[in-house]
Amino acid sequence: MTKRDYKKDVLLETNMGNMVLRLSDETPLHRNNFLKLVKTKYYDGVLFHRVINKFMIQSGDPNSRNAPAGKPLGEGEPNYRLAAEFIPSLFHKKGALAAAREGDDANPKKESSASQFYIVQGKVWTEGGLDTLENTRLKGRKIPAEHRAIYTREGGSPHLDQNYTVFGQLISGYDVLDKIAATPTSKGADKDRPLQDVTIQKAKLIKRSK
Repeated sequence: MTKRDYKKDVLLETNMGNMVLRLSDETPLHRNNFLKLVKTKYYDGVLFHRVINKFMIQSGDPNSRNAPAGKPLGEGEPNYRLAAEFIPSLFHKKGALAAAREGDDANPKKESSASQFYIVQGKVWTEGGLDTLENTRLKGRKIPAEHRAIYTREGGSPHLDQNYTVFGQLISGYDVLDKIAATPTSKGADKDRPLQDVTIQKAKLIKRSK
């Protein structure tokens, strides 16, 4: 890894269009790991194996490469985890890039999968909906006012905040995010897997446009 890599964005070329991600310098463990995987072509040919409209699109399972139709996916990853890097200013607004992980029972430290990630689509919230969320799923934890403003204007998935590490943001390709999120998915054993494969054909580092 060179310091120059830190000033680059990540281009995901998919069969449904291109998305560009900007990694956060506030989450160096996740940033460096993602850069390393992209540079070694780890994500080339990998599917978006879990897609839930109005929530998120998930990828990063190496076993999804050339996986036969109908096969359940989501268990593949390198044999290490990343320590959680919860930064209050990085939250699950639309377009947030975050690390998937095993549930709290098996993973009380909320450590991240080394390769599986998701991009948030979420939904646009009402103030009342956020109030209800605070009192139920968030067990009284308050959503900061500046985050509320974005959740009610742009959307997102606030119940994930401070539970999963956000380490970047989509800076272009929101139309592709919406297109992938809307793709029909399986209701069978391979639940939430797109019926037609959505593939990362290539992931590569590119010069920042601005």
